[in-house]
Amino acid sequence: MKRKFVTNLLLLLFLNLLIKPFWIFGIDRTVQNSVGDENYGLYFALFNFSMLLNILLDVGITNYNNRNISRYSFLLPKHLSHIIGLKFMLAVVYALFTLGVAAIIGYNNLQFHLLAFLILNQFLISFTLYLRSNISALQLFRTDSLISVLDRSLMIIICSLLLFTNVFRIEFTINWFVYAQTMAYGLTSLITLLIVLKKSGRIKIQFDPAFFRVFLKKSYPYALLILLMSFYNRIDSVMLERLLPHPIGKEQAGIYAQAFRLLDAVSMFGVLFAGLLLPIFAKMLKQKEHVGQMVKLSFTLLIVPAIIIAVSSIYYNSEIMNLLYHANTENSADLLGILMTGFIGIAMTYIFGTLLTANGSMKQLNTMAFTGMILNITLNIILIPKYQAHGSAWASLATQLFTGGTQLVLALIIFRLNPGIKYIFQLLLFTGLVVVLGTLSKEIDNWLLGYAFLVAASVISAVALKLFNLKNLYEIIRYK
Repeated sequence: MKRKFVTNLLLLLFLNLLIKPFWIFGIDRTVQNSVGDENYGLYFALFNFSMLLNILLDVGITNYNNRNISRYSFLLPKHLSHIIGLKFMLAVVYALFTLGVAAIIGYNNLQFHLLAFLILNQFLISFTLYLRSNISALQLFRTDSLISVLDRSLMIIICSLLLFTNVFRIEFTINWFVYAQTMAYGLTSLITLLIVLKKSGRIKIQFDPAFFRVFLKKSYPYALLILLMSFYNRIDSVMLERLLPHPIGKEQAGIYAQAFRLLDAVSMFGVLFAGLLLPIFAKMLKQKEHVGQMVKLSFTLLIVPAIIIAVSSIYYNSEIMNLLYHANTENSADLLGILMTGFIGIAMTYIFGTLLTANGSMKQLNTMAFTGMILNITLNIILIPKYQAHGSAWASLATQLFTGGTQLVLALIIFRLNPGIKYIFQLLLFTGLVVVLGTLSKEIDNWLLGYAFLVAASVISAVALKLFNLKNLYEIIRYK
């Protein structure tokens, strides 16, 4: 299991480092610089609004299906026939519900137009994720790795043609950015469906109310968890746009998006960990294998980069934002260090939350997520009117550290994990060393060299402290 996890993680990291940074910094960032913070802020708020309710598209199906098919792969043809029908039915419910809420809170015609396409995009994303859950549940991690970057690869091609050439003879607007996403997501869904059908054989789409009731009864705890986590992860920009007067709300949402984009970029690595770990943890727990070593390995591989990212973002916030953006960088720079510190909590969630999900500890997870949602909304209501985007950033940091820490404690208790005093000391010493290295790096005149020194010296420190044991990693990769 360790070998499978590490080798497939390396493939995933390679593909995502090849594609997604170019998408985020080459395309998405260029779009914001081209259309301006106010227009991009409008899109960003609508995008996050569409994500708040997208649990209605899934109702926990993807996570439950991943866990279930990884245990009982023979159920794939039967479940696929029924769940595809269920997904289309849920798409109608999601669209009607989202548009209804949008009307209640007063969106205008332009916002409704963009939201309609974003709703379609969310369905295509959700449908692809469900299909991918079958692929990863069958332990076909290499195929899943290639599909994980397919949508972004297609968007890079389409948006590059729109942004950097005059092939289509159009003026680039935020609308075209959304249309490009629709085309890419549609093609990715179709290709993924064909791959799954090759594994399952011919199926007949069915609308079976009795199956829907039984399946949804089993999956709804997963749905509730995703809904609650979506609120405390995505509601910040929506509340900024709604609570602050026009045009300040849209502009502040755009400024928040500048820093959040980088958090979103690094969080994708946590998503990769979770995608690999969920079926692995589920299979290990079913076979009653001890998960302690796998948890320690995966947590170390994610928490060490999280600490380096958090500290480096605090020390080099202004330099990074000035490199990436044209406007409002003095405001978004402060947000970067705050949001990136929250990545430490997010890293805990991706490891321990995934372990608890694989175990079926949904009551504890939902209690944690509900508390996190209430904390986040309350802090946003208090802080946004006075501190605007900075208030949302602090609310996000508090929520991520609280929820990540809670899941860590739950995992320690439920699985009786014992990290050991030595390991805890190693992590604390490493964190202190990274802070010291950050201070020393600022003495270097060229900030790029200083940043490179900080990262390189931090990685060397992790190896020296034996948090990263290169020999063990090599042995894991080499031998089964």
